[in-house]
Amino acid sequence: MEHNAILDSKLSLSSNIPLYAQLVGIIKREISSGALKIGDLLPSEAELCRALDISRNTARQAIGELEDEGLVVRKRGKGTFVADPNNNRRGVRYSFTTEVSSLGKTPSSTLVDFGVVIPTRAICQRMDLQEGTPVYCFTRVRNVDGEPLILETSYYPQYIYPNLTREMVQTHSFYSLLYHVGITPFSAEDSYESVILDAPRASLLGVEPGSCAFYHQRRTRTEDGRIYEYTRSYIRGDRVRLDVHMQKSGMSFTRIID
Repeated sequence: MEHNAILDSKLSLSSNIPLYAQLVGIIKREISSGALKIGDLLPSEAELCRALDISRNTARQAIGELEDEGLVVRKRGKGTFVADPNNNRRGVRYSFTTEVSSLGKTPSSTLVDFGVVIPTRAICQRMDLQEGTPVYCFTRVRNVDGEPLILETSYYPQYIYPNLTREMVQTHSFYSLLYHVGITPFSAEDSYESVILDAPRASLLGVEPGSCAFYHQRRTRTEDGRIYEYTRSYIRGDRVRLDVHMQKSGMSFTRIID
């Protein structure tokens, strides 16, 4: 195999972005730019470790995330290849960090609130939880290049990661933490509505009250059908566009961040 530009990339130890997410972003950019084409062979985990000075676990986690998103496919004894996007994906995996990094932009998060709460009946119904089940509830402002983009409140049953702390949420990708305890997303249900921002939410997003936004809800399930995440977000309408793609095999959409 000829030398791959991925092996010349640099990862930043001082960045708030986890190393695996930085690597995911680099590989996504290589694929989206056409530098890596369908069927191209990626560097092996050993090659990535030597060239980028990362652990085998970091390389494996990055490749695993790309595989979960359907961007690459592993073939036993042959290696990891860029996948055909027309093939069915085995699951879903969303990460704000990798989405923004893949666009060449800098993601960051500001934690507004964190705690363990007893959710309302409505939240329990959405998550298929028994009433009284404690959940983590944390609210973050998601920033792109230092500018607020999304106001996000997430709910997770406490039992899936019993020792989660405020500091861990501030310094780690929660999806990365869940990955290490064997919890990965298999399917998700999304909905978008257009809304007008009230003054408190507008203030957190750095826009005028009355500004337009998308209200986004997501429920995420494991492979056995359990809902382990419910997220409610307000997304600035002046920075995001939803593009719908229709073809014979179905419909999909892409979220574009300006």
